[in-house]
Parts: sequence; C-alpha cells; structure tokens
Amino acid sequence: MKKKYWLILIIIIIIIIIGGIIFYKSTVKDSKIGNNKNSQQIVDYILNISSYEAQVTVTVSSNKNNNKYILKQTYQSPNKSTQEVIEPSNIAGVRIENDGTNLKIENSNLSLSAILKNYIYLANNCLDLYSFIEDYKNDENANFEEKETEIIMRASSNIDNIYVQEKILHIDKKTYAPTQMEIRDNKQKTTIYILYNEVKIN
Repeated sequence: MKKKYWLILIIIIIIIIIGGIIFYKSTVKDSKIGNNKNSQQIVDYILNISSYEAQVTVTVSSNKNNNKYILKQTYQSPNKSTQEVIEPSNIAGVRIENDGTNLKIENSNLSLSAILKNYIYLANNCLDLYSFIEDYKNDENANFEEKETEIIMRASSNIDNIYVQEKILHIDKKTYAPTQMEIRDNKQKTTIYILYNEVKIN
C-alpha cells in the first residue's frame, strides 16, 4: 500500500515538473512575441507624435571642420516648428520659425544673410524630429530593428541634398524617447549628429 502511495506521489510530482517546464517555455515564447509587438507600438508612438519640446546638441561635420550647436526645438502639429540657438554664444538667441510655408528668422543683433551663409543647417528642417517622421512615413523602404535597449528607425531623406540622404533615429525602449539621430550623406558618412539631451513629448 505504501509503495503505491509513493509511486502515485512521484508520478504527480513528475507531472507537475513537466507542466511547469511547458508553462515556462510557453511564457518565454509569448514574452518574445510581446516584445516584437511592443516594438511596433513604440514605432507607431513616435510616428504619431503631435507635439514635443527638446533640447539637442547638434554636431555638423564637413571636410574642413566640425561645428557644434545647442538648440531648443519645439513642434506643434501639423507643421509649426521653432528652433532657438542656445550655444554658441555669438548666435545665441537666434530663433527660426517654420509654419510649413514661411520661414522666419529673428535676431536683431545679426543680419539675415550672415545666418544663412554661415549656419545654413540651422534654417533647414532636417534637424527636426518631425522631419524624420515625415521622411519615415513617405519612404516605402523605411524600416526599424530592435536591439536590447533601443529601437533603431531608418529612413531616406526627401531633401535633394547629397549631404542629407539617410536618417537613423535611436529610440529608448523604456522611455519611448529619442536619444540620438544620425544624418548621413550619399557615401554613408555621418554629416550631422543630433544628441537629444532633453525631450518632452506632449
């Protein structure tokens, strides 16, 4: 009688262990599927941003030198954006407004021609996050990949400029916020690097 009791008990324990293993594998599999779905949700979240504020560090690289700027950017759907220069000090306070049709540059201390000649990328919306979003939506070959801690989105630029051909945006998987963006030329060299110091998505 005792032998049967122990035999039944051992069989029950084996069944519980096997059941636990099957459940664990099923849970891990579902978790992986969930992560893939979550990645698409994060991408959709970025593509549907209606407004944001950001402070960014922009490094523009050319054959001769590198120029670094700290900018404050804002965007309000459908196409209103502003960029204000915080650094360097010699052009601090320059404010560039774009409503999708008109470009307005404000700063009483500097002439308009000097700004456009020496700081051409500041007046170009390629630095804006919403510009990347539009490029991604309009590029049939746009894609994203999932890494351990981030999602990387890639899109071709719709600007006819050999120095602005491809954009690569990095998104933090925990915060859903952009962390950096690379803009590459037609030879895959990074011409503009944008570091997102602060981002507030509304």
